Amino acid sequence: MKQTLILLYGGRSAEREVSVLSAESVMRAVNYDKFLVKTYFITQAGDFIKTQEFTSQPAAAEKLMTNQTVVVSQKIQPSAIYEENAVVFPVLHGPMGEDGSIQGFLEVLKMPYVGTNILSSSVAMDKITTKRVLESAGVPQVAYTVYIEGEDLEAKITETATKLTYPVFVKPANMGSSVGISKAENDEELHTSIALALKYDSRILIEQGVVAREIEVGILGNQDVKTTLPGEVVKDVAFYDYDAKYIDNKITMDIPAKIDEAIMEQMRTYANQAFRALGGCGLSRCDFFLTEDGQIYLNELNTMPGFTQWSMYPLLWENMGLSYSDLIETLVDLAQEMFDKRESHLI
Repeated sequence: MKQTLILLYGGRSAEREVSVLSAESVMRAVNYDKFLVKTYFITQAGDFIKTQEFTSQPAAAEKLMTNQTVVVSQKIQPSAIYEENAVVFPVLHGPMGEDGSIQGFLEVLKMPYVGTNILSSSVAMDKITTKRVLESAGVPQVAYTVYIEGEDLEAKITETATKLTYPVFVKPANMGSSVGISKAENDEELHTSIALALKYDSRILIEQGVVAREIEVGILGNQDVKTTLPGEVVKDVAFYDYDAKYIDNKITMDIPAKIDEAIMEQMRTYANQAFRALGGCGLSRCDFFLTEDGQIYLNELNTMPGFTQWSMYPLLWENMGLSYSDLIETLVDLAQEMFDKRESHLI
């Protein structure tokens, strides 16, 4: 009997378009000898819409529903996605998808789901909390200060100018995909950058700018955590913003990265340490900065990395000999394993 795989995609965050691309890649790559795929679209407004079901490989022209093509009459109650023995793949990026909220919803529904649990999803989504947890676990971080809405802004700007050196990067704590992030070269620009970031979150991370390469490690597993050889995003653009990342596609990748073997091993060790410190399970992509003088800093853990066939995470695993289709199957197995484990803990 085929296993039902439920793809939840779309969502309320600014990364909803990436989610559609990721879900379409998954629906095309699934092994239909083993799986039946059902798809549900979460609109920008947060409504759940029942979309296509696939029993075999969809046609190349087949597209999933988006906010532009939404069929409102197919709206359902969120809990109506429930199905016994199905596994959910929440191919959702950013807030309301990767931050523990959908994970909590699926746990209340008693459904197995792909990816990290409530705690590690929400901690990893908050850049400030991640830094604090990883600091305590001895994983190196770029120097930073924190501004929380309502605090004395002038005092924070003075503190930042004392502790860090310009340029600094200003980031909303809870946004993914470079949304709301900007660079500040002086106190005046820092004011403007904080104002921009406050549109997206009330907790703001101000981080030391570093001249560094961006190196990424894939993580897969529950108790038995495996890591990939690192890959590098080779940029064609000075600042890796949302448009460069997803719209203009002005990036190429080196897999494996052209770096020293000892640095590779160190990054894989830190990735494993970080994943465990955050209570991770299933998957994550660990993003590092590597400076010219060989310093390694962990930038973030992405608990639902871009999942298209040309995204870094699946390509890192392909380089390790695990195909995209087999990766999906492994993630479903890990989801079921974690579900059984969670249920067994409810003594």
